[in-house]
Amino acid sequence: MSEAAAPYLGVARSVSGRRWRLRAADDRLALALAQRAGLPEVLGRVLAGRGVAPEMVEDFLNPSLRRLLPDPAGFQDMRKAAQAIAEAIMRGQRIAVFGDYDVDGATSSALLKRFFNAIGQPLRVYIPDRQKEGYGPNAPAMRKLADEGIGIVITVDCGTLAFEALGEAARLGLGVVVLDHHLAEPELPSALAVVNPNRLDETAGHGQLAAVGVVFLLLVALNRALQEAGYFNADTPKPDLLNWLDLVALGTVCDVVPLTGVNRALVAQGIKVLRQRHNVGLSALADVAGLSEPPGAYHLGFLLGPRVNAGGRVGLSDLGARLLACDDPREAAGLARELDRLNKERQAIEQQVLAEALEELQAVPDSAPLALVARRGWHPGVIGIVAARIREAAGRPSFVLAADDNGIAKGSGRSVPGVDLGAAVVAAGQAGLLLNGGGHAMAAGLTVSMERLDELRAFLAERLAGPVERAGADASLGLDGALAVSGATADLHEQLERLGPYGSGNAEPRFALPAVRLVQADVVGERHVRCLVTAADGQGSRLRGIAFRALDAASATGTKKGGELGETLLHARTTGRPLHLAGHLRADHWRGEKRIQFVVEDAALPSG
Repeated sequence: MSEAAAPYLGVARSVSGRRWRLRAADDRLALALAQRAGLPEVLGRVLAGRGVAPEMVEDFLNPSLRRLLPDPAGFQDMRKAAQAIAEAIMRGQRIAVFGDYDVDGATSSALLKRFFNAIGQPLRVYIPDRQKEGYGPNAPAMRKLADEGIGIVITVDCGTLAFEALGEAARLGLGVVVLDHHLAEPELPSALAVVNPNRLDETAGHGQLAAVGVVFLLLVALNRALQEAGYFNADTPKPDLLNWLDLVALGTVCDVVPLTGVNRALVAQGIKVLRQRHNVGLSALADVAGLSEPPGAYHLGFLLGPRVNAGGRVGLSDLGARLLACDDPREAAGLARELDRLNKERQAIEQQVLAEALEELQAVPDSAPLALVARRGWHPGVIGIVAARIREAAGRPSFVLAADDNGIAKGSGRSVPGVDLGAAVVAAGQAGLLLNGGGHAMAAGLTVSMERLDELRAFLAERLAGPVERAGADASLGLDGALAVSGATADLHEQLERLGPYGSGNAEPRFALPAVRLVQADVVGERHVRCLVTAADGQGSRLRGIAFRALDAASATGTKKGGELGETLLHARTTGRPLHLAGHLRADHWRGEKRIQFVVEDAALPSG
């Protein structure tokens, strides 16, 4: 069946307005993959639908760093970066890391801090204040570090476009090594080295790496350089970098970069390290988050990551990096509790800003390719999360901007598959419309004068119109097949886990439950709908289900988009009418018992 053929299960328009399609997969290839890997045929279809060829099966199912980790020397400026840092260490020169305040920046900073601790060297960690300093290196921070006697600054998850700040660092005699992954321009800033897989002249590939992955490769190169220089001995052994892969996994998952190639190996191996609870800070954070089951990519992205982020959003920007580098259980417990408290505060602020942003969204024409909303007084620490919610409500790329009393607005954007938002922002900067800006395909940030907001809106709308139209031409939901209620078993879930970790670039398998009945449906909390599903005749197995935030958009905006799912589920319980459901299988660990539940993403009424 081609993607242009009849919609899957006849669903041309679901309750969320999407056409269901069966992911393209060659049936013969799916069978061959299943037989080769010793998997059920439905999993062979999942592999085929993700472009896995027979010769790729082993690396996909068992991603190994030995096979997939690239040689750091193949990256532009990597040798220069490692050599400059190694020489500074050998000379006893003071070194600082300047990190971003998000999870990728915090994990990158903590990874460097742990390495320097292991080799017995101090490292100054500088995380800028989100509200006072904004994103990336700034001239006052460079002057402060120079005044402290710092000789080399390593920027992580930032720096590629920091021309003014790094120019000031050069004038001050500061050596700067940039470790970044954001989109670059043809010109690079003044620095000893700029290591970025997304440099325009980079040929090594691996542009999917998060900043923490770039830092990990730098440490591989730095280990090598220090060993060649004779630095390591019985008193200072060479650090085992594999012990810190849990940090690499956390930063990679939370930055929503594709979990393909080397990223897949870094996260898969990092989750194994995470489960050993070696990192005192991460263990304390897991405890305050109530994590009582073996952690996976989902927990990194939705339980641990938001708490690490909370310090940079509404508290002290360096809390996350401090926690992740902490080895004192008492200190770690205190930092984890504070981040958990700040996360709750962040959630309250987010809900207020979201409600106001949704009000602003009502004034954005449905025909606009970009949903851009702005208002004075919004907390800049939550605009990224709110931008993701606006994208869900609007179904197109979105920007949320928070303006200060001086008329300067900081914005955060989230995109949809097929629309490169970071490139559009870089182009806006090159056109002179921005004070600052950058990002990658799915997320971007910018700073703009409110006086130029209309110009910026028009520029981005024109730039994105074509890609958004093409992306929206098939507003569809891809499925990997159909399951009977009786087929949604713990055994199938365990088999599916072999195909993880799931995330960007390796979508979690999505299945349909055709024509099922809801024998129970009720509201949990304020926005979730819990249900119990059985076959159309009401006989046989029953399956627990949950639809998260299913009532959110309806209650907040008065529109059907998003909230229609929750209302449909509740109504189906009352009428007894069958529904097609689409979603994922997840394990629910309750009091030591593993139960399988179905996370409902969409629903449709069977035709006829």
